[in-house]
Amino acid sequence: MKKSIKTNIYVIFAALLLSPPLAAQNYPTRPLRMIIGFPPGGPTDLIARLVGQHLFETFSQPVVIDNRPGAAGAVAGLLMLKSAPDGHTLFVASNGEIAISPNLYKKMAYDTTRDIAPVSRIGGAQLVLMVHPSVPAHSVNELLALARAKPGAINFASSGVGSTAHLASELLKFTAGVDIVHVPYKGAGPALTETMGGQVQMLITGFSAAQTHIRSGKLRALGMTGPTRVKAMPEVPTIGESVPGYQMMSWYGLFTTTGTPPATIGRLHGEVVAMLKRAEFNDKFVGLGMEPEGSTPQAFAAQIRDEKAKWAKVIQLARVPLQ
Repeated sequence: MKKSIKTNIYVIFAALLLSPPLAAQNYPTRPLRMIIGFPPGGPTDLIARLVGQHLFETFSQPVVIDNRPGAAGAVAGLLMLKSAPDGHTLFVASNGEIAISPNLYKKMAYDTTRDIAPVSRIGGAQLVLMVHPSVPAHSVNELLALARAKPGAINFASSGVGSTAHLASELLKFTAGVDIVHVPYKGAGPALTETMGGQVQMLITGFSAAQTHIRSGKLRALGMTGPTRVKAMPEVPTIGESVPGYQMMSWYGLFTTTGTPPATIGRLHGEVVAMLKRAEFNDKFVGLGMEPEGSTPQAFAAQIRDEKAKWAKVIQLARVPLQ
């Protein structure tokens, strides 16, 4: 009898080792909550709703979109920190909230590499370097030559101190070794408007929002910030073609709470990859100016660590005041 009991224990233990955890097999068991750190209508919100639509169609469980704007995504991050580590609370965020903001605040209630678990990078979006047509530069090299000839004479707009657009310009400033002057605005819209009006000479901003103004001739595109030229405007070179080592991408990813079972994270990652292979979703992401991706949780985590270190250095060099 004892031998039979012992044998049964071994059989049960082996079965547990060879099969996925029961929690992952049954996941999800209730509606999913997807937190976004910005108001409805912005790129993060639109991306989250596409992810939510796919998960609803796959899991047959409602996906509740919970917009919690405030403190550059920190309000949403705190909600993630307080949620149960079971994969039922998700977080769609960009490099701004995950890799840049932690370097801008003296104190944060959570650590984005410790308390939030990466599931998958969803996609990246390029920014574009533009100048007002009155600027006598038709290439990145010509713009840099002007900046070196007259240090401090060229100014650049941004959507605010510490924003992705600001730091992308500061990265160019230090990588190329030029002296250009920052003019911050309260949002990407005013920065774009003032650059088109000629009040500011240069701007790096999201390509999707700027391409209409480039095609109309209101702004002149000199370079893309990513590693490759964009298909929508292949005649515009990358900045890296003129400034080796320069690269900047806005990206968006899916996260959950640290401590969530690896099998559950793996299943969510698989669904992100499956979604990006669906033509109807792929086309929608491309329409938002994104390049659909789908990195593993491990690769995504490594990238976040690298980017946090990179932006910490840029913020220090640019002497961006901490909040």
